[in-house]
Order: sequence, then C-alpha cells, then structure tokens
Amino acid sequence: MPRNVYDAEHEDFRASVQEFVERTLRPRAEQMLQVKSVERDIWKEAGAVGLFGLDIPEEYGGAGAEDYRFNAVAAEVIAGFNFAVSSCFGIHSDVCPPYIVDLGTEEQKRRWLPGMAQGELIAAIAMTEPSGGSDLAALKTTAVRDGEDWVLNGSKTFITNGYQADLVIVAARTDPSKGAKGITLFVVEAGMPGFTRGRKLDKVGQEEADTSELFFEDVRVPDANRLGEEGMGFVAMMQRLPQERIGAAVANTAHAFQIFRETVEYTKERKAFGQPVGAFQYNKFTMAELLTRLEVTQAYVDDCVAAHAAGRLTPVDAAKAKWFSAEVQNQVLDACVQLHGGYGFMNEYRVARAWRDARVSKIWAGSNEIMKELIGRDLGL
Repeated sequence: MPRNVYDAEHEDFRASVQEFVERTLRPRAEQMLQVKSVERDIWKEAGAVGLFGLDIPEEYGGAGAEDYRFNAVAAEVIAGFNFAVSSCFGIHSDVCPPYIVDLGTEEQKRRWLPGMAQGELIAAIAMTEPSGGSDLAALKTTAVRDGEDWVLNGSKTFITNGYQADLVIVAARTDPSKGAKGITLFVVEAGMPGFTRGRKLDKVGQEEADTSELFFEDVRVPDANRLGEEGMGFVAMMQRLPQERIGAAVANTAHAFQIFRETVEYTKERKAFGQPVGAFQYNKFTMAELLTRLEVTQAYVDDCVAAHAAGRLTPVDAAKAKWFSAEVQNQVLDACVQLHGGYGFMNEYRVARAWRDARVSKIWAGSNEIMKELIGRDLGL
C-alpha cells in the first residue's frame, strides 16, 4: 500500500539515517549487545549526522526542522535495525528536547541543548517510580525549597538511558497538599552530590538499552535547574506525552514490519516436506493476515504522524496509536517466532531477540490498559 505522509526531503533524510546505521550501528551490533549499552562514541556520531537536533532550534545547535515527520523517519529506520537502540535515541532526541525547548529559560537552553544535539550530553526523563508506573499523579519523590536550592529525595526506576545520562528531567512533588498540581520538573545533572544510580537492570529484552534505577538522597538542585513553573510539572508531562506515544507507535510498527519482511524471506528459503514452509496454506494465510494488520496499523500511524506534524494530534488519538501498534507488533512477532520453528526460540536468531525486545511496548509510555482507559473516558464512560 503506498504511503503518502512523506515527501522527497524526508526520503533523502531516510537514506542518510540508513547510511549511519550501515556505517556505524550494524558493525557494532554484537558489541552493544555484549556491553548492554550504546557507547558514547556512537552517541556523538549520531549527533554529528543530525539525528539528535531535529526538535532543537538552530540557534541552540539543532536542525530546527519544525516537522515531526523527520523524527518519525529517524524512528522508523533505527527501530527497523534495533528496537532497543531506537528507544535510547528516542528518549534522548524525541522525548526530552521539547521539555527544554518549550519550558526552559534562555540560560537553560544555551547550557544544555547544544550538547544534547551533538550527542555529548545524554538525556533521560525520570517519571516512573518503584511504587507506581503509569499513575504519574501519585509519585512520591519530593523536592523541598531551601533558599535558592531544592532538596530532592526519592527514587525512580526503569529509566532508559539512566545509567549513562548526563541530564535527567525529574518529576518531583513540591506541594503534597495539591495532588497533581503540586508536581514540578527539575533537571538533575550527573555529579550532583547525592544523585546515584543503581546497576543496569537485568531485563527480559532491550539488552542494549542501559536502563537503571536512580536514587536521590538530599540532592541540592539549584532553582536555576527548575524546568518550567512550580507546580506545572504534571501539566507539562501530559502535554508532551502524545509525542512520546506517537513516537512509540512509529517505532513499534517499523520494528514489526522489518522482522515480518525478514520472516517472509526465511519462509521462502526454509523447506519442510519438500517445499518452502511459506508455501503451506496455513502459513501463507497467516502471513497474509499479518501483512494486512501491519498495513492497516501503518495507515493509522501515518495519519497520526501527519496530524502531529500539523499540531492536530490529540492525546486520545496518540493513545489509540500507541496501544494498537504495540498489540499488533507483539502479535506479528509472536507469529514470526512460530514461523521460524525451533530456530525462532534461539537467541542467535534476530527474530527471537526482536520478540523479547517488543514485549515491553505494551507496558511503557503508559500501559495499554491506561491507553484504553483514556479512550474510554473520551467516550464519556
């Protein structure tokens, strides 16, 4: 099915991102898996080729693209190569910059954005806590004003880029009496006394992503590191979650599509009972169903990308794209494992790693159940 969301300039950018994948990422794939991290020289090269500055204005070292479709192209290409690397890059370049661009002071923008665009300052965002995941309004990390500083205490978990991050956007409760209206955002920098990290978490998949716990024990954060107005952190997060969710949907769909294509080729080559396994009617019908699901999902996600680029994507539509693409992604990859037979369960086969990596997509960026809750509320239920 032809796609209509991208123009020639987007396809030119796609070619440049693909060239970066082939030149830099693919030769390091096994190394990233072994060290369970995307190493810093890779981050810097990605910054040098313009992957990280799409949402950052030119005066702060970015590309100032002002067209979300470029973000989506980058997400598609990187996710097609490696879903874990896509999540690391996406948090850094797609999720974090809008907070600083939209909410930051001039000093904050000049201090942090150029390094983020260049891949020299790795960024993370710390919302999730050990006591709760998708319920952001119930977070327990606190920040108490003390003169010109805030004293931060608490912990965060499942933080992508957390182990390497130089900058962490942290949501903390500054007024316990105000519920969601008592949450403020701060930028915590590596090296601040009292800010420590746990080990890299031992995950089922996404091994290349250095996900970790973060701990804050009497961390003195200058008021100059407060991001946005006091008490407006929850609103800021809600306003920017649609971009995170459509970014997840783009990556989910691209990842599933790539593994599906590889599986089609595998079923043409693998033989059983004297014929390619893809020639058996059941398998042929299965792949026909998978392709249709993927193309229908792609069409909706593309429409959401176009809407977001035009400033018209609603939080509810982003929720639909997020949950449905994650569901389809997991259905497709589970079927791809089955089509590989016993080899699909071997870690040396890409389909097995892809299957493991994808499972978290139904949990992160707001669980699928929460997405359905948002949609149901919009129906007046």
